[in-house]
Amino acid sequence: MSLKGKTAIVTGGNSGIGKAIALGLAEAGANIVIDYVVHPEATAALEQEILALGDQSIGVEADVSRIDDLQRLVDAAVAKFGRIDIMVNNAGVETRTSVLDTTEAQYEKVLSINLKSAFFGTQVAAKQMIKQGGGGRIINITSVHEDWPMPGNTAYCLSKGGMRMLTRTSGVELAPHGIRVVGVGPGAVATPINLSTMQDATLMAKLDGAIPLGRMAKPDEIANVVVFLAGDGASYVTATTVFADGGIMQSSPGL
Repeated sequence: MSLKGKTAIVTGGNSGIGKAIALGLAEAGANIVIDYVVHPEATAALEQEILALGDQSIGVEADVSRIDDLQRLVDAAVAKFGRIDIMVNNAGVETRTSVLDTTEAQYEKVLSINLKSAFFGTQVAAKQMIKQGGGGRIINITSVHEDWPMPGNTAYCLSKGGMRMLTRTSGVELAPHGIRVVGVGPGAVATPINLSTMQDATLMAKLDGAIPLGRMAKPDEIANVVVFLAGDGASYVTATTVFADGGIMQSSPGL
C-alpha cells in the first residue's frame, strides 16, 4: 500500500506506539511531521531512520494540549511539504488513579493531553484539509478502554471514551468533505507506558493469561492498522473504532 506523496502528522511521535506509527507510515512512502515534547535526541534519531527509508521528516516541539501548538504543527507540515493528508492523534498519558483519589491537576492533565488535543487536532487538521481540497484521514489512537472499564484509571478511561464519540461524531460531520475519521483501539502494548507491568513477572503472567492470543501487542502491530486505515484500502471506513487487542475485550472465564 503506497502513501507516496502524502504528508502525515503524528502527535507523541518519537516513542512507543507513535514512533512505530511514524515509521510505518514512512515505510509506506509518507512524509512525516513528528510532534514531541521531550527527548529531542530521540526525534533526531527517528528523523534519520525515516530518511534512510527514502522519505523526509521534520520534528516539531509542540505541546498538543495547547491549540496554538497544534496549529503550529499543521503550519509546519504545510510549510515543509505543501499540505497535510493524515493526522494521527496519538499523544496520551495516564495517572493510574481512581475516581476517589484523582486530583484536579491529574484530571486536567489527562483530559488535556488525551482528549482536548485530539478534539482540536481534528479541528485544525480538518480545516487545512478542507482548505487544500482532496479530503484526508484523521486517525485517533484510543484504547480498549474507550469502551471497557479499567478500575483505578478513571480519568484515562474517561478521556478515551470521549475520543470514541469524537471519532463517531466528527466522522459524520466531516464525511461530506471527504475526510474519514477512524479510531484505533489497542489493548496491552509493549511500550514504556506499560513498563511497570512488563517488569513484574506475576503481573505479566496474569495479563498474558487474560489475552486470548496470549501476549501483549508489539507497537508495529498497531502501526500496521494505522497504515491500512490511512490508505485507499480503507476508503469506506469512517466514524468507528478498529480494535487491535488480541481478543482481550472478548475474553471470558468460561463460567
